[in-house]
Amino acid sequence: MKIFNKVIGVLVGASLLFGCAEDYLETMPTDAVSGDEVFNTTDGALVALNGTYRRMWTSTTHGQFGQKSTDLTFDLMGEDMVVHSQGYGWFNAEYNFSQTVNPGNGTRSDYLWSYNYIIANNASRLIANTPDAVGPQDDKDYIIGQGHVLRAYSYFYLANSFQQNVTIDPSAPGVPIYREPTSEGASRAPLSEVYAFINEDLDRGIALLEGKDRRHISHATAAVARGLKARVALQAGDYPAAAQYANAARQGLGLMNPDQYNAGFSKYNPEWMWGLEIIDDQATIFASFFSHLDPIILSYASLGGQKKINTNLYSYMSDTDARKANFITPGTGAGTTPDYASIKFVVANPGSWDADYLLMRASEMYLIEAEALARTGQDGPAADLLNELVSARDAAYSFSGAGQALIDEILIQRRIELWGEGFRYLDIKRLDLGLDRTGTIHNPALAQIMELPARDNMWIFRIPLREIDANDNIGMSDQN
Repeated sequence: MKIFNKVIGVLVGASLLFGCAEDYLETMPTDAVSGDEVFNTTDGALVALNGTYRRMWTSTTHGQFGQKSTDLTFDLMGEDMVVHSQGYGWFNAEYNFSQTVNPGNGTRSDYLWSYNYIIANNASRLIANTPDAVGPQDDKDYIIGQGHVLRAYSYFYLANSFQQNVTIDPSAPGVPIYREPTSEGASRAPLSEVYAFINEDLDRGIALLEGKDRRHISHATAAVARGLKARVALQAGDYPAAAQYANAARQGLGLMNPDQYNAGFSKYNPEWMWGLEIIDDQATIFASFFSHLDPIILSYASLGGQKKINTNLYSYMSDTDARKANFITPGTGAGTTPDYASIKFVVANPGSWDADYLLMRASEMYLIEAEALARTGQDGPAADLLNELVSARDAAYSFSGAGQALIDEILIQRRIELWGEGFRYLDIKRLDLGLDRTGTIHNPALAQIMELPARDNMWIFRIPLREIDANDNIGMSDQN
């Protein structure tokens, strides 16, 4: 199987456009840095790292633009995000689940597999080659730590895209594990081994990044790695670990005030823990997350592909909840912003597409910790956290329930707070819920799948045919 090749060599040239280590990059012509030579020095390895981060937001098609195209897919496969009309058709196949069962070239299955393995393989090259680079040990530790976090991040999305949730059957076949850079294919490892690999990488990332300042705003930190540990633990049902790591990850961070919450989710603020800075003149315009979410500018969203909130979820918010202003009030919609349309994600400057990509923020950590505490019988602390978070959005909010009522409230506040940020597919699977879009504004002709049982095979993406064709250790009998 030759699926990986020397992908990092391609990305090095791309990284010359990245706004980090600028002086070094400007003196290094694109054709002077090969996949091997880049690791001669830690400065070169940093170029490779930045190229990998850049790959997380660049586009291959108007529906494939790195991590945020995955996040959009994962929300469209739930009940909380509604597609207004056919528009230009981008992401409608994800919305109606026809992409999960299509393993052909260029499909969402194909992209989820190839994109995440490109990031993971680049991360493996950073981990494997940086130790021999010439440069300070502190720089080496920083670059290698970034590699471990990025590889874990990619494997988390691979594991959850190509199999049912790990809590259902830890021995179920997951995805191939590659600890070293390679172009030779491996067989599918059990989900338990994939999760162990993810946690091993995150532990290593935390150890290497502890106490180190972020070199670029797009880079991960030890706090980000702890946040990912919390996310992974929640998905695996390890609630004590989820609470522990979420608490540690959010230390020193505040919550957005209502004005910051309604500013468009396109620029870093004190609540953001991790995001991808996109240089203004390098924005991917129509081939971007904001093109599909911002109905105010000329975009795919404004051309019929508006994303709207489920009416039930909208109605649950009180009129004093600042988050409600992120959606068009029923009866006031007009033009490109119909009733219930989202205006949560809008570009800061419509003339320049000046907008960055959010990957993690403190509110997610509050919600993980609160849910994990509630599920381990610590109702008081869980309710305190919930009230602290939601009252920052709605000063009139107060919840005093306990037990299952508290868990239910945390979960619905999670759906409201994190709407559009890529978690609904993951939550539906980990909570064993199934899908129910009935009784809302979902159009059956467009959504097609209005109900889907938990654990149905349509919840998992098919292994790409090109992988089956190229990998001697994965055959048609291994297909989902």
